[in-house]
Amino acid sequence: MSTANLLRLFLLAAIWGGSFMFMRIAAPVLGPAVLIQYRVLFAALFLGAIALLLKKPLHWRAHWKHYLILGLFNSALPFLLFAFAARTLSASVLAVLNATTPIWGALIGAVWSRHMVSARVVVGLLLGVSGVALLVGFDHVSARPGAGLAIAAVLSASFCYGIASTYTRTAVPVEPFANAHGSMWASTLLVIPALAFFPAPGQATAGIMAAALALGVVCSGIAYLLYFRLIQDVGATSALTVTFISPLFGILWGTLFLQEIVGWYTFAGAAIVILGTALVTGFKPDIGWLKRLARGGAGTA
Repeated sequence: MSTANLLRLFLLAAIWGGSFMFMRIAAPVLGPAVLIQYRVLFAALFLGAIALLLKKPLHWRAHWKHYLILGLFNSALPFLLFAFAARTLSASVLAVLNATTPIWGALIGAVWSRHMVSARVVVGLLLGVSGVALLVGFDHVSARPGAGLAIAAVLSASFCYGIASTYTRTAVPVEPFANAHGSMWASTLLVIPALAFFPAPGQATAGIMAAALALGVVCSGIAYLLYFRLIQDVGATSALTVTFISPLFGILWGTLFLQEIVGWYTFAGAAIVILGTALVTGFKPDIGWLKRLARGGAGTA
């Protein structure tokens, strides 16, 4: 992995880790539906501007069903569930629970393909459950009213991401940028019905709107561009490394900017979940870039 791609990887992890902080700031004021409507709309407008600049068509007539399915399971539904949970849970807890996404993806993929899971996957699943139990059991946030429902919402959001990842592996291939762009417009339409059920409980301030704008443009629009560039340059397996790094940034931003209390159980739970994720996905870190760095040749892809 080149130095440039390594920087992109850490930047992406920092951005996605920051999304939980922004949701924690804005969700209690805007409510989940209004916040996510802003998020997907801002992302769609940003990606639409990029598409016009790069002259990248969406081919709506050919792929509208694909965009709707991807928009539902990869954006609209999980975003709403995360925003719902962000009214109660801390950004740190949200970030760690989100790290279970690859576990769900592997299990759904196994069911979809009707393949028996290996012993390694079973151990990884048990570790993932243990890490979540440790985090939830010791974190004071879990004692708040509605915390149980919020935790279920986060795990359901991660489950949705697992559905989306399985679907994209079996669907007709669509250009990655078009996937991101088209799914954001589809999500914008899909979130509209939720506005009737979750009106904004508070009055938006400039700071709240800035958090919503950051969620849309930075944490969705720019993050997608970085992610798909990484997949193109280093492959999906190496790009998956972001799953193991973003929880650490989620914990860091929550501690620095939201004064969240982080205990030993936070890091222990995160480490166990990440280890379980690595076992389930069969992830093997590529340390070739580190060896090249030691030889002074990290700039070579």
